[in-house]
Amino acid sequence: MNYLSKVIFGLVTLSVVAGVSGCKSDPTPVAPPVKNFSAQKYLGKWYEIVRMPHSFEENLQGVTAEYRLNADGTIEVTNRGYNVVDKEWQTAIGKAEPVQGMTAAYKVTFFWPFYGGYYVSWLSPDYSMAIVTSDSHDYFWLLSRSPKVDQSDIDFALAKANEWGYDIDQMIVTQSLADIGVANAD
Repeated sequence: MNYLSKVIFGLVTLSVVAGVSGCKSDPTPVAPPVKNFSAQKYLGKWYEIVRMPHSFEENLQGVTAEYRLNADGTIEVTNRGYNVVDKEWQTAIGKAEPVQGMTAAYKVTFFWPFYGGYYVSWLSPDYSMAIVTSDSHDYFWLLSRSPKVDQSDIDFALAKANEWGYDIDQMIVTQSLADIGVANAD
């Protein structure tokens, strides 16, 4: 299955699992979004540290997410990772729309009209690390502004995931590009 097929399959699966069809009116976050949130401070590049496994990131390491503010208040999302099996970079570009009445909550699409919930459920005060959840226990990410974090940070994120009902035995710790011996293609 090629990357585009995996992305489409993953997004369709996310939409079906979450009961989403682009018109979902009631967000159902697994963990509540943070209260004090500045989208402006959240913008920029983040490194994926931990994730739940899912088809659209299968075999990806050195994964990053970059967020840029659009003129209409939505956020452009560029996800990028190195496929260690195919030995090539894979990129997906999507759009995040703020959920009305909630802070740190977005509807994200990489394949319109299918949307999934994106909730910043924990955030360090200096915006150096974040935990992102969704509308189901199938999606979880620990993100950092740095490709390397202390094991205590990973342990903290896994404890939060466990508290929120995630199966932490399935979590994947993402390897950095340096760990897999790949030069950054930026």
